Amino acid sequence: MTTSSQARGVVFIHSTPRALCAHVEWALGGLLGTTVNLDWVEQPVTPGTMRTELSWVGASGLSATIGSTLRGFPHLRFEVTEEPSAGHDGQRFVSTPSLGLWRSPMGAFGEAYIGEERLRSAVANATTTGRSLVDVIDEILGGPWDRELEPFRYAGDGVPVRWLHQVG
Repeated sequence: MTTSSQARGVVFIHSTPRALCAHVEWALGGLLGTTVNLDWVEQPVTPGTMRTELSWVGASGLSATIGSTLRGFPHLRFEVTEEPSAGHDGQRFVSTPSLGLWRSPMGAFGEAYIGEERLRSAVANATTTGRSLVDVIDEILGGPWDRELEPFRYAGDGVPVRWLHQVG
């Protein structure tokens, strides 16, 4: 018998066109196996868009499925986090329409970390392309995504968070 460890995480929808809100809820509900009705509020950074947050509990690795599914929606800015759990690293997925999807393992305190092979690749990339090692590492750590999303994050202060548990 295989036992899947449980993980916790949060989905932050930083901005989506109003027309996609119901579709995002249906997609998340399908992944969590329950009806999802989120509290959407206006996103002042981009008029005509909405924002929300959802905390979840489910099988380890669910964040990857959530991130992959949400990436299929155009014009969606989001972050998905998964806390480390027994035998599993945490994960963080971030997506913007202009930059696409970024993923990193996540430590116990929410920090992204770079594995040995990614660091070796960064050094090689900087050497062969003439880019600064600082710029290459900043990209690996998600710097461009964080800078693009920062105004959307501050606009999200005070958004109510709803907890949902994956069924089955």
